[in-house]
Amino acid sequence: MTEPTGLDDHVIAFLSEGTRTAKLGYLASDGRPLVAPVWFVVDGGDLVFNTGRDTAKGRALARDPRVVICVDDERPPFSFVQVQGTAATSEDPDELIAVATRIGGRYMGADRAEEFGRRNGVPGELIVRVTPTKVVKAFNLAD
Repeated sequence: MTEPTGLDDHVIAFLSEGTRTAKLGYLASDGRPLVAPVWFVVDGGDLVFNTGRDTAKGRALARDPRVVICVDDERPPFSFVQVQGTAATSEDPDELIAVATRIGGRYMGADRAEEFGRRNGVPGELIVRVTPTKVVKAFNLAD
């Protein structure tokens, strides 16, 4: 099923479950499509992750903010959510630490959240906020 924009409650619950890693699709400077795994959180209807300003992802998003993110459940009965959207970046230090800490807590556990927040919430890192323009979802494909 395709949703024109936005994340419904079922999609948010799926995206927020456990430690599923998102696959971020973006374009290289020569137009080649690239995919990279990212740790993320859902925040206010957006998908949010951080990356280095000078990484391939950071440079690509500065050139072209159009992205696609796919998150799947590889276990039967199999499900996925694809979010097409526009990425906006920020280097706000307070928000960077807050987002990096939330992401660290999700993927590394609450006891290591602050450690990862300090490690990834530093100058040169970006907050990337993906606002959905289209959502494609398919749950329980093998049922």
